[in-house]
Amino acid sequence: MPSIPALPYSYDLPASPSQIALIIIDMQRDFMEPGGFGDALGNDVMRLQAIVPTLKRLLDTARAMNLLIVHTTESHQPDLSDCPVAKLKRGHAKLKIGDPGPMGRILVLGEPGNAIIPELAAKPNEVVLAKPGKGAFYHTPLEQILQEHDITHLLITGVTTEVCVQTTMREANDRGYECLLVEDCTESYFPEFKQATLEMVRAQGGIVGWTAPAESIIAALTDWND
Repeated sequence: MPSIPALPYSYDLPASPSQIALIIIDMQRDFMEPGGFGDALGNDVMRLQAIVPTLKRLLDTARAMNLLIVHTTESHQPDLSDCPVAKLKRGHAKLKIGDPGPMGRILVLGEPGNAIIPELAAKPNEVVLAKPGKGAFYHTPLEQILQEHDITHLLITGVTTEVCVQTTMREANDRGYECLLVEDCTESYFPEFKQATLEMVRAQGGIVGWTAPAESIIAALTDWND
């Protein structure tokens, strides 16, 4: 059985590539570009841009192999009925969820800032899920979609590492999926938070999952596909 060099040990691939899904978390303008929610929280959003070329290469590989590709955005209905009051009021940002900003209302479905960045825009045959929480399984059909496609293994990418990415990975781990966090296809506004998350998920023999760089994954998948 083919495997990917990873930490804490090799990540065994399933019997068929059709059992693998690439999960791309929240690569949306609100988090990635000036004028969005990440910027309103006082973060250097350009830090997140560094992973885009590498993630694009991994995405192209997944597309060439016809893997299931799932994109998510953290999004709320225009009336904010799916946004808990605690989430809505938390923090002291200059812009809150639902407020009008330079790219439209913050984290609201259909607004320009809620769109996935153009470099990683989904193709028509790819899944795009709007999630109202941090994790991609909360109040979404993700689990049903994965089950319908007989998915057992997840390659997890996106932003931010310690929040939506880690939450999704932990949710997936509890549901029995074999999760590989792609080290250079995830990023945080805080480098120490990213590093801590990488160490946490692969601690104690991979208590939550594995981590590996994109090139190792791309090489293994390409060899397998050949």
